[in-house]
Amino acid sequence: MIQHHAQNRHGRDFVVGDIHGEYRLLDEALHRVDFQVSRDRLFSVGDLIDRGPDSFACLSLALEPWFFGVRGNHEALAQAAIDGGDWGAWLMNGGTWVRDHDLDAVRRRLDSALVRLPYVREVVVAGQRLGIVHAEPPPDWAQIETADEALMHQLVWGRRRIAGQDATPVTGVDAVAVGHTIVPQPVRLGNVHYLDTGAFDTGRLTLLEAQELLG
Repeated sequence: MIQHHAQNRHGRDFVVGDIHGEYRLLDEALHRVDFQVSRDRLFSVGDLIDRGPDSFACLSLALEPWFFGVRGNHEALAQAAIDGGDWGAWLMNGGTWVRDHDLDAVRRRLDSALVRLPYVREVVVAGQRLGIVHAEPPPDWAQIETADEALMHQLVWGRRRIAGQDATPVTGVDAVAVGHTIVPQPVRLGNVHYLDTGAFDTGRLTLLEAQELLG
């Protein structure tokens, strides 16, 4: 459900918004900050796949030792299609790239990626706690430890907080990074940061140093 990460004593931590198959944009963003895979870490708010041109390659990011993502709704749609036969929702939401690849190869890569994509991550940054979920955190971070199916759905699909412009801080954590809902530029509501700037459509992929979210 949740994976905890100690402070990075040897390098920097970054957080990236929804990648959505935009491998080139990610590579360019990492190059601009001189990202070093030997000591830096990249945390992702999920939705590695769909809509952009390189979903198959982006799915493999989850297997890299320097990459730490959470499960997004597009990974959930892919799983529901490939494992459960619910193809309609995925194909209508950017999953048509699967037709260009061997289905067994996609299934193997997705299964391997999902093992490394928990619903929640928490990382210590400069002595503070940064939470990462795809869509919407609970009002109290401690609720994650006893999450039921309704909360798990909220973590991956929820939009109530941003729809209502709710700036009530999430208790029990210093800041939370999320994606899922496209915003023109990063938005902060309370201590929740929305980082999905619609890379597949706008060409803008948000990449921030984690410390910037804890100011």
